[in-house]
Amino acid sequence: MVEARVRGYFGIGAEGVSKSANIGALLRIGHAFGASFYFTIGTGWNSRAARIADTADTPLHVPMWRYPTLADMSMPQGCALVGIELLEDAVDLPSFRHPLNAAYVVGPERAGLSAGLLERCHHMVRIPARFALNLAVVGALVLYDRLLQHGRFADRPVGSRGPVTTPPTTGHGAPRFRKMIPDWLPVDAKKP
Repeated sequence: MVEARVRGYFGIGAEGVSKSANIGALLRIGHAFGASFYFTIGTGWNSRAARIADTADTPLHVPMWRYPTLADMSMPQGCALVGIELLEDAVDLPSFRHPLNAAYVVGPERAGLSAGLLERCHHMVRIPARFALNLAVVGALVLYDRLLQHGRFADRPVGSRGPVTTPPTTGHGAPRFRKMIPDWLPVDAKKP
């Protein structure tokens, strides 16, 4: 299996979640999709309960920050904070353009993200579902959508039985010079 190449970086976190197993499942999902960091805000943490869901033992491999309060939270410079919440003015996930560098944050199913955190978010996204989903499921859907958008995959066929093309090649090919061809360039590379 070849790991997908994805541009940019992302982190994922949760605010106010009381069940460590849910956090553990979110960590495992983030690790599977290549998260660069994790964070929690005002959540309890029972490492034994989290390890039951996080069989990859993600905190050993990827940085995790636990912020006691929202005031303590900080993100890397240039990282857009993306809240995931069922709000009327939130962008539906299939229509959302993921920032190159982002931190996604989910809240507890019943209460949602706090008003203070909603104010700090650069973007608000919602899963177009009829009711709230488990936070690990939400995390998986959002990170999969990000992978589809920032990854390098072949286009889908028009029909369900259509041929699958190969993904686009990486790299930019031979250099092109607009004015002159330098002497150091080999002769066969000088042809357009």
